[in-house]
Amino acid sequence: MNTAFFDSDGSVRNGWKILGFMALLYFCYQVMGVFKLWQLLGGEWGTAFAVLMATLICLRMEGEPLPRLKAKPALRWSIEFGAGALGGLVLMLLIAGCVFALHGFHWQRNGAAGWKDLLAGTWLYLAVGVNEELLYRGYPFQRLTRGTGAWVSLALMSLWFAYDHWDNPGMAGSTRAWAMLNIFLAGILLGIGYLKTRRLALPMGLHLGWNWAQGSLLGFGVSGTMDAHGWMNPIFEGRPEWLTGGPFGLEASLPCAVLCIVAIVGLSFWKPSPKSRGSEA
Repeated sequence: MNTAFFDSDGSVRNGWKILGFMALLYFCYQVMGVFKLWQLLGGEWGTAFAVLMATLICLRMEGEPLPRLKAKPALRWSIEFGAGALGGLVLMLLIAGCVFALHGFHWQRNGAAGWKDLLAGTWLYLAVGVNEELLYRGYPFQRLTRGTGAWVSLALMSLWFAYDHWDNPGMAGSTRAWAMLNIFLAGILLGIGYLKTRRLALPMGLHLGWNWAQGSLLGFGVSGTMDAHGWMNPIFEGRPEWLTGGPFGLEASLPCAVLCIVAIVGLSFWKPSPKSRGSEA
């Protein structure tokens, strides 16, 4: 049976699965509102919980096995998450170092920020990473990859990822163009991280390390927002925003674009052991 709704194997086509996931996610959002779970879990963790529930329900409806925490997979997941977090941290430090070397800003120690702020930033950006990776590199991305192939799904989901940041604060003039380009490139990088491992651990770690270093450690805006007090306080020196990223953050700068492309090329050439690859979702 090969129709608009079913493929030749009799399975529901991946496009309909994605639409079903989005409808289910909307339903989960409404249920959480009725039972006031947003107040209990908080904004980002509440959204992550809703996406996780929609994902698990879709997997169960497909008859797919749900993820199980066994010793070796859990250890590998932890290693990949840690490697991703370190990679995101180093990448953002390199971007900041380039802008600093080009006299885009100088730093002052923010005496108002302490260890509690670093920990609060970790918790916040962990929630952001879990939420956005489940949504943009999770079930919809994986089903789109099945239907269209890796590169088409990478491009489409990265465009969606960038578009969802379109109206963030700090989007003035050419900053929007640089921000959209760099968030698109970040989406490609994160998507390749998933495709190389077939686990969300690496992209979740990358996402956390990137945001935490940019906001909690270095004190820049994070996609136009600044929800965590930075350990350092950057003082801009009047250089153009295409160099510094301005209030949007370093991810709206030219050095960010260059280093993201370098990271994408490097990760593309990485060949993990076939035995280390996980399964979808």
